[in-house]
Amino acid sequence: MDLAGKQGLVVGVANKRSIAWAIAQAAASAGARLALTYQGERLEENVRDLGETLEAPLIMPCDVGSDEQIAAVATALEREFGGLDFLVHGAAFAPKSDLDNAFAQTSREGFRIALDVSAYSLIALTRAVAPLMERRGGGSVITLTYLGSQRVVPHYNVMGVAKAALETSVRYLASDLGSRNIRVNAISAGPIKTLAAAGITGFSSILHVYPERAPLRRNIETSEVADAALFLLSARSRGVTGEILFVDAGYHVTGL
Repeated sequence: MDLAGKQGLVVGVANKRSIAWAIAQAAASAGARLALTYQGERLEENVRDLGETLEAPLIMPCDVGSDEQIAAVATALEREFGGLDFLVHGAAFAPKSDLDNAFAQTSREGFRIALDVSAYSLIALTRAVAPLMERRGGGSVITLTYLGSQRVVPHYNVMGVAKAALETSVRYLASDLGSRNIRVNAISAGPIKTLAAAGITGFSSILHVYPERAPLRRNIETSEVADAALFLLSARSRGVTGEILFVDAGYHVTGL
């Protein structure tokens, strides 16, 4: 997939195990020029070190719950890039107590945080960069979701609700922005050992279930998600929008 001459923003890199990082590496290898953001000082060093390996010209802080920081990112992109070809949205968070407790015990504040960070941030970021994409004749937005949006997964709880809202947002954004030649899609990846996954109690048991039941009889790797992302970011998917693309070794098609 050729992304030579393309410019993109990747949000959600935490460390070298992040799915967003795998996508960033693949996009850079395909020729794209990238900007990366990090969430808070705790992750800054990691993201800067990773971004420097890609010679990313922009590595910026971005709390996706802050409209001001999102606006600052858009301003920096306009100054450095002039326009934007794609956005990779990999931001998600829910308080651990609201993942560990029974779903009926979800706190009002935990629900608000999970929906704001994991779903509304896609809307806010897309709105901020859409004018930059129009300057390039259109663009591609992708986000990351999981099967827990459609089926009950133990301890996924409020994050499943947030991902369901995220997937619906993908469809509405695709409808809104299609006339501006901006495509919006999501990748529903199988379970991968990431920093976010570490917060889900019993995650290792999920990893054992997939090889037993998925049609391909194995778990997936971040590189497989990255390859699917390259398709959605490239012109080869120019007729695809509003879709949820499963990269989960086929697990989502199984019943028992």
